[in-house]
Amino acid sequence: MSKRLFDIKKFDSYREDNRREVKRANRGLPVSLWETYSSFANCYGGVIILGVKEDENKRWRTTGLRKRDEGKLIKDFWDTVNNPRKVSANLLSDDDVKTYESGGDLVIVICVPMAKREQKPVFINDNMFGGTFKRNHEGDYHCTELQVKSMLRDQIESTMDMKVIEKMTIDQLDKDTIQSYRNRHSTFKPGHPWVHLNDADYLQKIGAAEMGKDKKLHPTAAGLLMFGEENRIVREFPEYFLDYQELMDPSIRWTDRLQSSSGEWSGNLFDFYFRVYQKNHEKC
Repeated sequence: MSKRLFDIKKFDSYREDNRREVKRANRGLPVSLWETYSSFANCYGGVIILGVKEDENKRWRTTGLRKRDEGKLIKDFWDTVNNPRKVSANLLSDDDVKTYESGGDLVIVICVPMAKREQKPVFINDNMFGGTFKRNHEGDYHCTELQVKSMLRDQIESTMDMKVIEKMTIDQLDKDTIQSYRNRHSTFKPGHPWVHLNDADYLQKIGAAEMGKDKKLHPTAAGLLMFGEENRIVREFPEYFLDYQELMDPSIRWTDRLQSSSGEWSGNLFDFYFRVYQKNHEKC
């Protein structure tokens, strides 16, 4: 995610938005950093860039952090993010904090992933209802009590469709089906923030892929059923079988039928749904 949201070569083209936030950090870690951490974690993720300010023209300028500042800032950050009385959940790995140089000044980039639903709400200061934030446009805002309770309701245990299929890679999913699904999504909701994501990030957002124990992206059971080819699906789910029967005349067994074992299509749920849709649309 960090490479897509921040590239030091594109520094001059960036502005603050719902995925990027800059902070000076010349006198140590800013207090507001943790509000932004909470808001990114509870929404779509984002990057916090230390050692940068936004001027009156919305352009970014480095603030003069030096290499000598790096060690203390990064140590203070890790000490704090691992303190459960300050931050309810540490979502980061070592690779999520990187340093760059721009014009001789130091820039520290912290990549905050979107929290899983069982990790939300991510809050600060040991105060769930007073320390939970969300991101809107360029700002961090307190979540209402109702919004916090909604996150708590979503903290359900992992279901079968969330199982990570670690013996498969996302490259083994059917690319044409993924593209068809994305096309329908973008047509239905053209302004949705996920429309312009790459396939890997998109699949993770919709729950079709997830990080495995090897820290690599793999299909979930839902992703395999939705976008996999039938021969791969039945290896994981041997009893997998889809059967659509249209009963228009009670005097006969069925008037139209589509089965996943017919060999007419790839056998995944999305293609099955689309074939049924086409059949019904042709009859209208």
